[in-house]
Amino acid sequence: MNEDTVTGLAKRNIWLRGLLMILMGLAYQLTGTVLFIMAIIQFVFALVSDAPNPRLAMFGRSVGRFQSQIANFVSFASEDLPFPFTDWPSGD
Repeated sequence: MNEDTVTGLAKRNIWLRGLLMILMGLAYQLTGTVLFIMAIIQFVFALVSDAPNPRLAMFGRSVGRFQSQIANFVSFASEDLPFPFTDWPSGD
């Protein structure tokens, strides 16, 4: 490969990454909304039953980890693509 080919591939990769960053930013906003709605539901559960729902807590933890993966990707702190390119983060 010559230098022009390598430069062309790098430019194509940065544009692809830019597109993925936009899509992941939209996913971050969507999961933020889901997390907010889930927090309200969890609060109602805690009011009614005097204890939070453990399944919702585990799901909330996994959503938070997903948001962390997105933040790391869009800020160039990580090259690892988040879900759906990898497995959904566990809530354990």
